[in-house]
Amino acid sequence: MKTMRKFWNFSETENGENILRLDGEIASESWWGDEVTPKLFMSDLAGFAGKDITVWINSPGGDVVAGSQIYTALKEHNGQVTVKIDGIAASAASVIAMAGDFVYMSPTSLLMIHDPMTIAMGNETDMAQAINILRECKESIINAYALKTGISRSKVSRLMSDETWMNAKKAVELGFADKILYTDNKPETETVLDSYLFGRRVVFNSLLSKLPKAQPPVPVPEDNSYINEIENLKLEFEII
Repeated sequence: MKTMRKFWNFSETENGENILRLDGEIASESWWGDEVTPKLFMSDLAGFAGKDITVWINSPGGDVVAGSQIYTALKEHNGQVTVKIDGIAASAASVIAMAGDFVYMSPTSLLMIHDPMTIAMGNETDMAQAINILRECKESIINAYALKTGISRSKVSRLMSDETWMNAKKAVELGFADKILYTDNKPETETVLDSYLFGRRVVFNSLLSKLPKAQPPVPVPEDNSYINEIENLKLEFEII
């Protein structure tokens, strides 16, 4: 029987805290079309029915379908779900993070959102279908981000298209997280001037705008009059 490396781990601490750890790539082997992996995760989660859960996330993301199902399962969980990001929650992992009733980030952690990606092959019709699927996939992901943050869908869409990286302060400022770990109990709702947000496309366009614009070439007269001008300059130079 094939052994599967789980990207999740449920445990209970000595003081009774229920922990779910999501480490590494989400569904690194299989999820889409696999009946075993999703059922195994749901079965593990069902073992904590009615109990509060703390979800620790350190993941670069992965399968968007897996992310969607885990997000929904956590939203449906009949206990309080507290998400804590201790490393990175990127791509599909950031979607899962939005399922938390409370989302906390380590001061050194990062959160990244971007447009969904895929690999496609085939004819023109196949490519058009892949584009439509990506668009619908993005709309579904926007639902989770907008529900958590309360910001407009158009702004979320722009942040995704720019592949936006956020440190803990910026994530709290935009509503993707509620609090920074190891700080006081007051939520950080004021504008944070030194927060950090990096959008790959925004930075690229900014750098592009700073490049000197190409100057049009100076037209050369078709009547060769420039030759006479050069001769006159030579003559003036000799007189001097």
